[in-house]
Amino acid sequence: MNGMAHKLAGTTKGPGDTPHEFIFISTDPENILKHGEYVWYAIEKNNKTQRVIARITERVDAHGYPDTFLSDPLIAPQDIAAIMGYPREQSTIYEISAAIMGYFDTDVGAFINPWIPPLPGSPVFFADSAMLAEALSRKRQNDIGSAWIGDLLTREPGDAPIIIDMTEITSSHLAVIASTGSGKSYLAGVLIEELMRPYNRASVLIIDPHGEYSTLQELTDLAEFRAAAEQQRTAYQPEVRIFKPAEVKVRLSTLEIGDLRYLLPDMTEKQQYLLEKGFKKMTADPRLKKKWTGRDLIQAISENAGGENERDDTSTVGALEWKIEARFIENTLTFDPVDHLDLRDIFKPGQCSVLPLHELDDRNQQVVAATLLRRAFRARERSVQKKEPTDGDQNLDYPIFILIEEAHHFAPAKADVISLRILKQILAEGRKFGMGIGLISQRPGKLDADVLSQCQTQCIMRIVNEVDQNAVAASVESVGHELLQNLPALSKGQVIISGAAVNTPVLCRVRKRVTKHGGASIDAPMNWVESFNARTAAEQRRNEATSAPPSNTMGIYRKRPTP
Repeated sequence: MNGMAHKLAGTTKGPGDTPHEFIFISTDPENILKHGEYVWYAIEKNNKTQRVIARITERVDAHGYPDTFLSDPLIAPQDIAAIMGYPREQSTIYEISAAIMGYFDTDVGAFINPWIPPLPGSPVFFADSAMLAEALSRKRQNDIGSAWIGDLLTREPGDAPIIIDMTEITSSHLAVIASTGSGKSYLAGVLIEELMRPYNRASVLIIDPHGEYSTLQELTDLAEFRAAAEQQRTAYQPEVRIFKPAEVKVRLSTLEIGDLRYLLPDMTEKQQYLLEKGFKKMTADPRLKKKWTGRDLIQAISENAGGENERDDTSTVGALEWKIEARFIENTLTFDPVDHLDLRDIFKPGQCSVLPLHELDDRNQQVVAATLLRRAFRARERSVQKKEPTDGDQNLDYPIFILIEEAHHFAPAKADVISLRILKQILAEGRKFGMGIGLISQRPGKLDADVLSQCQTQCIMRIVNEVDQNAVAASVESVGHELLQNLPALSKGQVIISGAAVNTPVLCRVRKRVTKHGGASIDAPMNWVESFNARTAAEQRRNEATSAPPSNTMGIYRKRPTP
């Protein structure tokens, strides 16, 4: 092995329960062969020695103390063993099962399963951190397209960094799924920090329904995110733009008939017919195609109504006009005849934009997201195909990445929402046009299965709910059953990363964020104590103020005469 000394882990006993497993025997004196740890054995392939890596899946004490030695809790089993002449060393032999991953082929860029388990009696070696850092991660730290997420869970921090390939994430999409409080938003913050590093300079948009990402503003003032000018690169300082709720506008002319149907629920078939008829008539007018108001739509519907049942049409038109007026004329904070979010303001290389939607109702949130996703997709499509824009929007000449929090609201299972349709199209076709999507959800069971399966990289954190576990198992093909069994046992900040962005699924400990986390849970008991203390102190001050002796206009207290 190139003259290097390797740490012996044990000796092969034989095959395991499946063709991809084997069993080896070890005394493990340093207690390092933990569940999820890595070992390797050697094979000869094409006149070359290959190191086949395997992950430990089970560890059993092969020669433990007999049950009778353990029956009395007041007497140590070692003492009984010494009296009985039981060899102590037999209690430290372990039978360890390992799942074969394969050897990493640098030419192919993937693990190759050799279909050859180690022969009985063959040595098994402990995989050192340098070997794992090279084999598990597709990128090296600080490379263009790299993202340091954290470290291998079974190793000490810093020993085996996990670097994922952001090129794959931004082209073949990402899913971050976990139960509440497992650290999914924290992990998302780490990803954004890596995207905004000088070696990535990404164009990122975060659709933020709860206003959790404003703390990313801090990174603009941190020296580690800046870069001086070099021979091939200009100086760099990232930008973070937090849009104000009042800036979240949708121009009415960007809405399509499907958007209108979604925004005007509970319409009768007659109302839907009149709406579509009026909308087509209005948008056929060159003067109104790119700029129309709610009143223009009402007028177009009125002018195109009528027929055999004119009286019925009058009442239907009246009800439809009321719906339009309530949604588009009175609700001018979101829908505007002229203003809307400019794509070139949102998407810029080296800029992270945060779009807070917490002041909008669910339907408005979905339509805002749908229209923005649709416009961005068309802008990227036109740019790649070298077509000029025809709808007033500019093209986007660079790839973009959009991270969507609470994704199960925008792509729910068994529900037809307007944002789901465009998401499915982007997830299916976005790779061709340099448009990546990241979905974050705490309820994968409520997330559309097709949408989840289209995300080729998955970051899966602690999940306890059985429905959610089954949804992950059914939709995520790249994570083995053995790793999925760890989901309920993962601690906060621990994640299984699998798919296109890594060479093989790994258990990772998420690194510490540079910027402050904005989605932390509220400490209710501490808030109660602080609020109670503040209220009590205020009451005491009021009582002291009301009980003070009155003063005369001269500001001098008169002393009562002594009786």
